[in-house]
Amino acid sequence: MTPVAARAWVRLPSGRRLDLINPDPGAWLDSDLALRLARTYRWGGESSWPLPLSVAQHSLLVLALRRQWSDTPLTPSDALLELLHDAEEGFLGFDCISPLKDVLGLSFRAVSSRLMAAVSDRYELRTWSPAAHAAHKRADSVAAASEAVHCIGWPAHEVRDVLGIVHPVLDVDPLADIYDCRPWEPWAADVAAERFLDALESLRAAVHGQIEAQA
Repeated sequence: MTPVAARAWVRLPSGRRLDLINPDPGAWLDSDLALRLARTYRWGGESSWPLPLSVAQHSLLVLALRRQWSDTPLTPSDALLELLHDAEEGFLGFDCISPLKDVLGLSFRAVSSRLMAAVSDRYELRTWSPAAHAAHKRADSVAAASEAVHCIGWPAHEVRDVLGIVHPVLDVDPLADIYDCRPWEPWAADVAAERFLDALESLRAAVHGQIEAQA
């Protein structure tokens, strides 16, 4: 009997297949990525609201903070890099907490890195500059601290003492004004997917327009 090769691919919402071990940058549609990120939950799916918080919504929050705090408008390329900073998690299917990543070891990190490399190739993401990466890490940490308190129910002192996040917790949710939604409330998956996809398509068009203008 011929042995069956181990399956390492997932079926995407569009019906396409993505090999998680050797990912093809052309394997998915933008809508596949948006929906999978909208169905991938932060904080292990825990929530103090009726719905859990998606990676798609988190990504839009980080982008909003970077835009809000930047002295000059973000370029489309920089904004796209912010939006897609956790994109590989949508294909992995979960947002792995840092302590668990250490336990899972190098094999997990290699799979994650290959998926992120495929995302970078697909969307022609530039490498972080030191200044941009520092600004990103600040926005990402502030977003995490604020989510922990407002979305998950962590006490603020435990965010600092247990999670080790020293950045402040925001009172105002910047997404509330952008999307006219209830502050800090996790969105339904279809809503998060639509909003993420709109941002992705808009930024991709802006990047291509910028490239054509410079040609």
